[in-house]
Amino acid sequence: MADLVVPGRTGGLITLGAADALWAGLTAGSAVPTASGAFTGFPADARAGYVLLGGRVVATVQTGGRWSVSETEVRRAAAELNAVGMDRQDLLRIGPFRHVQRQGQHEGTPLRWRQRIAQELQGLGGPEWAARREGGQPFHLAGIDWRRILVEQTRDRTARTWWLPRAVVQLLDGAEHSETRWLQAQAAQTRQASSVVPGPPSQHRQARAADNRQTPSPDCPTTPLRPYTGELEGHLYSVLSRKPGTSGKVAGWTCAVCRTAPAGVLDHCHEHGYVRAPVCQSCNIQERPDHLYSNDIRVADRYTRLFDTDTLEWLRHWHRCPGCRARTTLPLPHLAAWTAHTACRPLRPTHRGSRGRALCGVLRVSWTGSQNTPRSCLLTVTVDFCPSGEHRVLAQVPYREAAERFGAWLAEAAPDVAAAAGPDRLDGLPAQSRPVIADTSGDGLALF
Repeated sequence: MADLVVPGRTGGLITLGAADALWAGLTAGSAVPTASGAFTGFPADARAGYVLLGGRVVATVQTGGRWSVSETEVRRAAAELNAVGMDRQDLLRIGPFRHVQRQGQHEGTPLRWRQRIAQELQGLGGPEWAARREGGQPFHLAGIDWRRILVEQTRDRTARTWWLPRAVVQLLDGAEHSETRWLQAQAAQTRQASSVVPGPPSQHRQARAADNRQTPSPDCPTTPLRPYTGELEGHLYSVLSRKPGTSGKVAGWTCAVCRTAPAGVLDHCHEHGYVRAPVCQSCNIQERPDHLYSNDIRVADRYTRLFDTDTLEWLRHWHRCPGCRARTTLPLPHLAAWTAHTACRPLRPTHRGSRGRALCGVLRVSWTGSQNTPRSCLLTVTVDFCPSGEHRVLAQVPYREAAERFGAWLAEAAPDVAAAAGPDRLDGLPAQSRPVIADTSGDGLALF
């Protein structure tokens, strides 16, 4: 497709219709499905001065009464999207959540992709959105056809949940971040153009016209993101979160876990109250369990990533909390999940299936007591949904034994993290046990 002849090309610019066809053709083999109307279909609006393609902002130009875009920029955006790998099994929940934004119908920009999907699937968009659904072509998100990869799950036969692959969530979050920076650069340039310029009024008009003709670069509209290097370590979240300008400072870093997506939230340890690091929304949600109740966790497949494939990154992140690092352990919900997933793995029964032996049911771990009273805290690992109904309790592990097992495993799995941890002491813990919220299916949760 590199030598594709594009009709309507003038000085490197192509019409929106030609850009639609070029985008669809270049991304036909992409792992992430794309939409055919990336430039002309809702919510793309060339009159805003830009269009989102994946995580990139592509500027639009009006020449001779019609809108055009740079062919080079379209090709760059397509190449970036084609390089994205997507695991369709690595899903991230995107809704529905309790608080759905109902004010405004998001006509045009900005993206706000989570709200758009919620309005579409819950029918909260009003008559214009209903007409658009009935009228034919569905809306896309940054040129991505999200409907082809959306997964709907039903819990308890009543509650629906919506899921997208993690790679797509990171793409869309990156698109929102790029759009915000682009709009901020536009606003700053407008303020500069409207400032007083010495000279006669005719020169003022000429200066403003010259400024308005300049288009900020979509690649670097503002200061580039910087890697996080521990600047917030040791700070209490309750203090730092109340300081003015904290959210803007967080948005200037890349995620401390994946190191690719822009940071969006300040992750902190709920047991000790210390800030860990700025992370993106995807990584912030990734560490949460599928189901958490007051003292009960469902140990599902997501822990394979946390404790097997991406172990080192997550252990380093969790031990950014001085409390967890000093105790050489994890917050109680994570320690319980690790005990069930890793320490009790040899106890997991199997059943004969059509493709050989299959692991029995789904693990669940509950606890009595608190991490603040370790002598009375007991972890109980059980099996749910056993096909034969024969397996129930696999093991009961005292908290201190679980912590000792984790410390020994940490020394093998991540020697550098273990070397920086300790001493393994149980004093100096918070006087009051921090409550664990009862339901993680809502929005705005940062449990650990």
